[in-house]
Amino acid sequence: MKQIALFYTLFLTLLFTFEVSAQKDPKAKIVLDAMSEKFQAMNGFTANFDFTFQDASGTGDRQSGDIAVKGEQYRLKLPDQEIYNDGKTVWTYIQSDNYKEVTINDASQMEGELTPSNIYRLYESGYSYKLIGEKQFQGKTAQVVELIAEKNNAPFEQVKLMIDKGSSSLLGWEMFDGQGGVFSYTFNNLKLEANLPASYFVFDTKQYPGIEVIDLR
Repeated sequence: MKQIALFYTLFLTLLFTFEVSAQKDPKAKIVLDAMSEKFQAMNGFTANFDFTFQDASGTGDRQSGDIAVKGEQYRLKLPDQEIYNDGKTVWTYIQSDNYKEVTINDASQMEGELTPSNIYRLYESGYSYKLIGEKQFQGKTAQVVELIAEKNNAPFEQVKLMIDKGSSSLLGWEMFDGQGGVFSYTFNNLKLEANLPASYFVFDTKQYPGIEVIDLR
């Protein structure tokens, strides 16, 4: 009886060990580490991007914009809004024909959200990952790495990263919210911009007379 119990214990141990190792695919980690190192070595970049959203019913939306990223700082421009993040403060600027508004938050209030800077480190905690294959993406061979959230309350339960096999650059990604919604981002015209000044990521309210300021800090 003791031998059966011992065998069962060993079996569970081996099974658990297999499951844990399967959550962190070593091949995927090599690809992800190379992508992260490439991003850190860039010391800043600018790009155009396409953003699409499709909900469970098939209804979708498409937008294009511009992005600049340097370390923890980023500046994101969409048709109806701009987001500035200098690593400490986040400004969300919205304007219409006769109305201007900026909402100010501490960057720490945005923790847990997916941003243009932390997408490169998303895999480091809170997600398991595996290399699921290769595909042609933007005319390049991309390695597709799937991230699966380890907790139910994660903003996105699944993320797929398309990483250039030749250069380790992140070409785009897809995010799944668990409710049937899919968010897709694709980079275009990626340019290295190491000389982006810190002021580029700061929104100066003095340059916008009459703007309504909503300070939530």
